[in-house]
Amino acid sequence: MALTPKKAATRPVKHPVTKKTALKTVNLALQGGGAHGAFTWGVLDALLEDGRLEIEAISGTSAGAMNGAVLMTGLTKGGPEGARKALSSFWRDVSLDGHISPHARALFDVMMTPWKIGAAAGQSVMDASRNMYSPYDYNPLDINPLRGVVESHIDFKLLRETEGPELFIAATSVRNGKLRIFSRKELTADMLMASAALPLLFRAVYVNDEPFWDGGYMGNPALFPLFKVEETDDIILVQINPIERDNVPDNAMDIMERVNEITFNSPLLNEFRAIEFVARLVQRGVLHDTQHKAIRMHRIEAQEQLDSFGTASKLQADWAFFTKLFDIGRDSAKQFMSRHFDDLGKRATLDLKPLFS
Repeated sequence: MALTPKKAATRPVKHPVTKKTALKTVNLALQGGGAHGAFTWGVLDALLEDGRLEIEAISGTSAGAMNGAVLMTGLTKGGPEGARKALSSFWRDVSLDGHISPHARALFDVMMTPWKIGAAAGQSVMDASRNMYSPYDYNPLDINPLRGVVESHIDFKLLRETEGPELFIAATSVRNGKLRIFSRKELTADMLMASAALPLLFRAVYVNDEPFWDGGYMGNPALFPLFKVEETDDIILVQINPIERDNVPDNAMDIMERVNEITFNSPLLNEFRAIEFVARLVQRGVLHDTQHKAIRMHRIEAQEQLDSFGTASKLQADWAFFTKLFDIGRDSAKQFMSRHFDDLGKRATLDLKPLFS
């Protein structure tokens, strides 16, 4: 997964499992989801270690956007091993054992997840909704404890000025509710922070005088920017938020969490529907123009294991928990590569229709 020319997608390489194989080019779609973003860190680490994939582009939102930007910085500076070290260092610094001050910890814990706002603030959801405090009330200095960590680990100038895989970061316009995609060539710290700016926790982040909120409302993550890349039609979604749940929530916190899950998954389901529809038309020979193509969707997830930690775990920011999620992510990525590497470039491995029908 090195920064090499696209022609390297067919270059023979040695692999510890197979005698000889060829690099396969893929796009990555990284969800946001609070502390569970450490699962995505594990996935990325295993894919980098595997060495059989070439990234053409990454689309990410919130924690997924940060994982993507840290990965790109590491790749640009030091190749796959540099990316693995960069991701590890980033997650260490955002943990309780890291460099965020104790006074900023509570704010950081809140920012990292949209599902436990009330609990993170030391109140119940019902109390929070009755009081109707806004970040303009309880955070008058507009402090974002993660900004310093982001700026110390991501070299925005380097990303803007060097060639490499494309990076798409999603944010939601406050004024018109539309999705805004920021690209690698323009990326700034403000743009990345906008992607994670939950409106009940932080003031809107201004980019060129335009206010933005968390990108998850309109794309978690956004897939359509990946449709325009040229080398591959394969998208691997790293999913950390459940689309379906069997149980019906019956308390305020669980109800709020499920409402947020549905809200943040809605744009993704709409894109799944569009991908599946276009794929059927292409298969039937109805679409012949070059503007439409069949996207091959894949997914790496471990929903049963992530759910076992409980909803409050999205606020848990200790290093031991991050490394546990990291291990689950690595195992999930290894299983995916073992089962589906040969499918990449040939067929989709994620059946989309049951997810929205």
